[in-house]
Amino acid sequence: MNSHALNVLEFPRVLDVVAGRASSELGAERVRSLRPTSERSWIEREHSRVAAVRSISESDNGWATVRIPNATEAIARLSVQSAVLAGTDLLLLGTLLGSSRAMRTFIGSEKHPAVVRAVLETFRLALADEQSVERMISGAIDDDGNVRDEASPLLRKLRRELRGTESDLVRLLERLMSRLESHQQVPDMSVTLRNGRLVIPIRREARSAIGGIVHDTSHSGATLFVEPPAAVEAGNRIRELEAEESEEVERILAELTDSLRPHAPMLATSLDALVELDTLYARVRYAGEFRCEPCDLTSPADGFAVFDGRHPLLLAQGIAVVPFDLAMDGHERTLLISGPNTGGKTVLLKSLGLFSALTQSGVPVPVGKGTSIAIFDDLFADIGDEQSIESSLSTFSAHVRNLSEVLRAASSSSLVLIDELGSGTDPVEGAALGGAILENLTRRGTISIATTHLGALKELALEVPGIVNASLQFDAVALAPTYRLIKGIPGRSYGISIARRLHLPDDVLERAEQRLPEGERDVSALVASLEKRDEELKKLEEEATVRSEDLSSRAARIAEREKNVREREREFEKGARRDARQYLLDARAEVEKAIAELLARTDESDAAVREARKRIEELAESQATAIDALERPEPPDQVTAGRAGKIAEGDWVTVATLGGKKGKLLEIREGSGVVSVGSIKLTVPLKTLATTQPDERPQDLRVPVRGELPELAPVREVDLRGMRANEIEDIVMQALDAAVRNDLKTMTIIHGKGTGALRERVNEMLKKESRVTNFRMGAWNEGGTGVTVVEFA
Repeated sequence: MNSHALNVLEFPRVLDVVAGRASSELGAERVRSLRPTSERSWIEREHSRVAAVRSISESDNGWATVRIPNATEAIARLSVQSAVLAGTDLLLLGTLLGSSRAMRTFIGSEKHPAVVRAVLETFRLALADEQSVERMISGAIDDDGNVRDEASPLLRKLRRELRGTESDLVRLLERLMSRLESHQQVPDMSVTLRNGRLVIPIRREARSAIGGIVHDTSHSGATLFVEPPAAVEAGNRIRELEAEESEEVERILAELTDSLRPHAPMLATSLDALVELDTLYARVRYAGEFRCEPCDLTSPADGFAVFDGRHPLLLAQGIAVVPFDLAMDGHERTLLISGPNTGGKTVLLKSLGLFSALTQSGVPVPVGKGTSIAIFDDLFADIGDEQSIESSLSTFSAHVRNLSEVLRAASSSSLVLIDELGSGTDPVEGAALGGAILENLTRRGTISIATTHLGALKELALEVPGIVNASLQFDAVALAPTYRLIKGIPGRSYGISIARRLHLPDDVLERAEQRLPEGERDVSALVASLEKRDEELKKLEEEATVRSEDLSSRAARIAEREKNVREREREFEKGARRDARQYLLDARAEVEKAIAELLARTDESDAAVREARKRIEELAESQATAIDALERPEPPDQVTAGRAGKIAEGDWVTVATLGGKKGKLLEIREGSGVVSVGSIKLTVPLKTLATTQPDERPQDLRVPVRGELPELAPVREVDLRGMRANEIEDIVMQALDAAVRNDLKTMTIIHGKGTGALRERVNEMLKKESRVTNFRMGAWNEGGTGVTVVEFA
C-alpha cells in the first residue's frame, strides 16, 4: 500500500502505540513491521485470531504470558557447522523451549471453547514440546549461563581440585603477609588477583626482602603486587587447572551445540509462533484499552459505515475525543466535507484512513458495534503542507504532484483522502481543478473523501451523481467546533463571524459582508436554515428518546406490579380452594352417610325417602355452587337482567350460579326451584333464575340414577415417585375420591423407598381421612416399604 499515504496518516506512530502493549521486544518489533494488505483471507484470519486471543484474555482464566527470549542469533548460529554456542546462548534456547511447551499446553487446554482452540491450533502445532532437550540444557547450564560442575565427571574433578588449590594458596599468602614487618605492610592489605595470579600487596622498600615476581604496581608506585617464590608453583598449577577446565567446558558446549543443531528449524518455528502470539496479545490489550469493537469487512462497491469512531493517536494522548458516525452507501462515491478551520475535518480524514490501514494490517480499530470497513487495494492521501525549498515545490505544486499520482494510480477499489482541495492557488481556478478531479474520481468509482472551503465545490453534489455534501457542526453562538458530523448539509466557513469575535473593525466587517456575492449570501442563509432545522430535529429526537425510555420504564414497573397482584390473587385463590375443597369433602361424607341411611330405610315411608333425597340435592347444590364460585367466571350482565320476568314450572331457565347454564324448572318451593340441568337435578333460589328459550336440538332422554356413576376404568393405584411431598396432596385426594365413587375395597399408593418423606406425608393424610378404615405397608410381593395399601369400608 502507498507508503507516502501511510506516513502522512502517521500510521507508524499508531503501530508504536500498539507495540507498547507487547510483552517482548521481538513482539514489539513484529507489530511495528505490520503493513496493510488487500488479501481478504489474511485479514479475516488475523482478526479471527485476535478475537480468539481476546476471548481467552477476557475470560476468568486470562491470557498466559511467558518469557520470549531474543534467541534469533543463537538459532542462526546453529546453522553454522563449526560454531559453538556460548552458555548464555544455550540458556536462551532452554528458556525458549520451556516457554514453547508452557504456551502449547495453555492453548490446548480444555478450559477454552472448542472454536477458540480451533482458531489457535496452528500455533499450538508450531510450538515445540521437547522436554528431553530442555532437561539436557538445564542439566548442563545454570541460570547464569555457566556450565554446571555436574555437566561431566572430569569437569567436577577439575573444579574441585582448582578450588582446593586456590584455597591452599590463599592461606599460604595470608601467612606470608602476617609475617611481614609493620613497615613492609600496606594498610588493609589482602590477597588479590593480578594478571590471573594471586598476589599480595607490599611496600616498594620491602621488595628485596620478599623477592618473587612483581605483577603490578599501584598508581602512585608505592605499592607492589608480588607473587612470593613460595606461591609460584601453586600459581602455575592453578593456571594449568584453569586451562584444563576451559578445554572441558568448550567440549561440553560443543557437544550441546551439536545436539541442538538438528532442532534448529523446530526452535525457529517455535520462536516465530511465540512472537506472533505476543503480537496478537498486544493487539488485544490495545483493543481493550481503547474499546475497539469487532467490525465487518465489506467491498468498496458496497460502501462502509463507521459508528463511534475515534482517532487512535488522540486516544493514546488521553485527550477527550468526540466520536463520529459516518456511513456511505454503495451509490455514494465522494464525500465533500466543508466547514470552518479547527472544526475537525483533517482529524476525520486521518481517522478514516487509519481505520482502513489498521484493519487491513490485522489491528483492531477504535470504533463501535455495527461498523463495517471496506477493503481497499490502495490508499492515497494528500494531507498537509508538503512544500519543499530543496525540491523547488510550492504548496500548490506539492498538492498537484500528489493529485497527479492519485489520478494515475487510483482504481474503483481505492480510497482517496484529500485535505483542502483547491487551496494554494486562485479560488476560481482551484475550484475548477478540484471539481474536475472529484468528478473524474467519482465516475471511475473511487471512494473519495475531501475537505474544502470553496463554495463552488459544494454545488457538485447537485451536479454529479455520487457526490455528497457533509459538514462538521460549528456552534455559531460560541464560535467553537462541536465536532459533530452532519451528512447531506454543506458547512459554512464562519470567516466573518470569527473575525467579528476577534474584534476586527465593524466598518471593515460590514464592507466584507457587502462584497459577498448575492448567491453566496443566499447559500449561507440556506445552510444556516438547514443547520437550525437539523438542530431542532435533533432536540425533538432526543426528547422523543427520553420520553420513550420513560414510558418503557413505567410500563416495566406497571408490569411488575401486575405480576405481584396476580401472584397475590393466586395465593388467595389457592387458600380459598383449599378451604372449599375441605368443605366439599365433608359435604361428600355427609352425602354418603345420607345415601347409606336411605338404603337402610327403603322399607320406611315415602316421606322419609323424599326427605333424604331433598337432603342429598341440597348438599349437591352447595357442592356445585362452591365449585362454580372457584372455577367459573361471574355470570354475564344479560343473565341478571332477565330475572325480573315471571317464571313458571316447566319453563326453560338459565341458572346464574352455574355460569348461565340452561335447565328446566321442575318444581317451585317457597322461594326455591328444582331445576334439571342435564342429568343433574338441584334446588336453587328463584332469584338466580331467568327465563330463556330452549335449545333447538331435541333433548336426549334422561334416566334418573341414584348416586354417582362409576368410572369406566377405575384406577386401583396411584404413582407418586418423582414428586415432592408438597405436591402430592391433590393427587392422593383425587385418587381416594375416585376409589370411593367406584366402591373399591383397596387401593395402592406407590411412593417409593427413597428418604421416606413421601411415605410419611401419605400416612399423615390417611390418618385424617374418615373414609379409610385401615392402611398398611405393602407385603414383600406388593412392593414392600415402597407402597402403602389403603382399605375402605
